[in-house]
Amino acid sequence: MAQAAPQLGISILTLYALSADNWQRPAEEVATLMGLFETFLREDAGHCAALGIRVRVIGRRERLPASLIAAIDYAERCTARAQNVTLRIAVDYSAREAIVRAACGSASGPAAVTQQEFALRLGEATHAGGPSPDVDLLIRTGGERRLSDFLLWECAYAELVFTPRMWPEFSGADLSAAVREYEARDRRFGQVPETAAG
Repeated sequence: MAQAAPQLGISILTLYALSADNWQRPAEEVATLMGLFETFLREDAGHCAALGIRVRVIGRRERLPASLIAAIDYAERCTARAQNVTLRIAVDYSAREAIVRAACGSASGPAAVTQQEFALRLGEATHAGGPSPDVDLLIRTGGERRLSDFLLWECAYAELVFTPRMWPEFSGADLSAAVREYEARDRRFGQVPETAAG
């Protein structure tokens, strides 16, 4: 799916792999997920680099197994020069925690910073490698209709697309369909439509 993103005009694709709340799932399930992440990062990093896919992992790292942290470092180094699309994978991620960490980054408090400065702090709080970019389109798979603590700040003006298709089956064609739906929408960012204003 990530390789289809550039042809659709997508420069950053963020996938929610494990939320901070998912640690409450059965230990065996969490261990399996960690193993899958590590396998993907180690085995597919070279392929991603060849396709121009830069891999970045956002979220907390201190609770992750050392072997997974090493795999993250490896994948990020291996794909650092890729420029077609940035694939951000959210692991042990909580938007609320990230916002709190970013807000606490200054002794003078959050009121003393601009939205742009806060976005930079938020990026630092999640290991995003720069300002945390706004989300234009959020696709929620599996029939769920909620954000589930995902990129709350960045999704302030995101268009939401919900699909019953489960994540493993979500394909490049599904991504293309979601982008077409997104492109058909009228994004006003809180403004009055020009026809109404005239």
